[in-house]
Amino acid sequence: MKLKKIPKITTLISGNIQITGSKSETNRLLILQQLYPNLKIQNSSVSDDSMVLQNALKTNLPEINIGHAGTAMRFLTAYFASKENNEVILTGSERMKNRPIKILVDALNFLGADIQYLEKEGFPPLKISGKKLTKTLVEIEGNISSQYISALLLIAPKLPNGLKLKFKSEVTSIPYIKMTLGLLNQLNINYHWIKNEIKVTPQSSIDNKMIVVESDWSSASYFYSLVALSPNAKIKLTSYKKNSLQGDATLVDIYKKLGVETVFEENTIVLKNINKLTPKSLMLDLINTPDLAQTIAVTCFGLGISCNLTGLHTLKIKETDRLIALKTELEKLGGKVNITNHSIHIHSSTKIKENISIATYNDHRMAMAFAPLALKVSIQVENHEVVSKSYPNFWHDFDKITR
Repeated sequence: MKLKKIPKITTLISGNIQITGSKSETNRLLILQQLYPNLKIQNSSVSDDSMVLQNALKTNLPEINIGHAGTAMRFLTAYFASKENNEVILTGSERMKNRPIKILVDALNFLGADIQYLEKEGFPPLKISGKKLTKTLVEIEGNISSQYISALLLIAPKLPNGLKLKFKSEVTSIPYIKMTLGLLNQLNINYHWIKNEIKVTPQSSIDNKMIVVESDWSSASYFYSLVALSPNAKIKLTSYKKNSLQGDATLVDIYKKLGVETVFEENTIVLKNINKLTPKSLMLDLINTPDLAQTIAVTCFGLGISCNLTGLHTLKIKETDRLIALKTELEKLGGKVNITNHSIHIHSSTKIKENISIATYNDHRMAMAFAPLALKVSIQVENHEVVSKSYPNFWHDFDKITR
């Protein structure tokens, strides 16, 4: 096991960081590029997840192992299901074999796909025989992972008759669905979202198009945390837009409550700690931005304030059960934490234990979320290279800012 020891940081946090393109945007664009080859992409994510997806789309192998890449599993399932006269087995890590996919498979099979489970019902690995999907309507729950919905929306314009998704319950994770639709819009693909229905019209081709991927807001969150925990800190991040497609851009408003000001300049954001008094507690519903939960939880713990974060039901089926993982590691540091199936409550604390070794559970966000605590105490991060899943340059950038 590789261990990164991080001594307590005593320097002023300052510097410039170039974060690569959004993993979420890149993965959607890679599928769209496969469907419309005259789409060109710049500033793509260099994350493991995006590389896995890109390689899977290029290979002719009869079996594809996507490891821990959950987005790749969902998007590729829909893509290969709609690719006529093509047969593939889609598998992954042991954790992936325990991440549910039945909702998406049921929807695709209803549309005419031929997808079979090779081991456990409702879970990968899958045997996918590509078919022409001619049905035009499928009903699906709205309160599921947005990746199931986005997987269907991405293939929708290339289906012979387009696709109408009808939601049987209230839609959650709306920002990620809006991101997918926003990218379709940039390709001039027509869709209509009225009440509980999204209808995508068929489109066989697009005009030549270049899309520059915005940098990843989820990756920016760890620098927001650093700035919040460090008086007088100032960090400049590129390349970011004020009108972002990424739901995690709500960091700007969330961290304003924690004393971080965001200044938008041309193609960049400047984060400043404005040394204001932080609240005694923070209550947030993160149903639309669950990937920020670990970062915010650790920031609040580091600031010594209580927080109650809700809307986190999808965290239980990520790379690990993130709610249990957060509780376990924060309690090792001396925190008092309560969790439910959809929330975490962290009590305010005045002391953090030193030299604690943080387990990462093969979860990139655990490693990066806990790193800023080194502003308070010396810590150690196990299996620290797991960050490559979404942000391979994280430790280089972290050390650049903090040393």
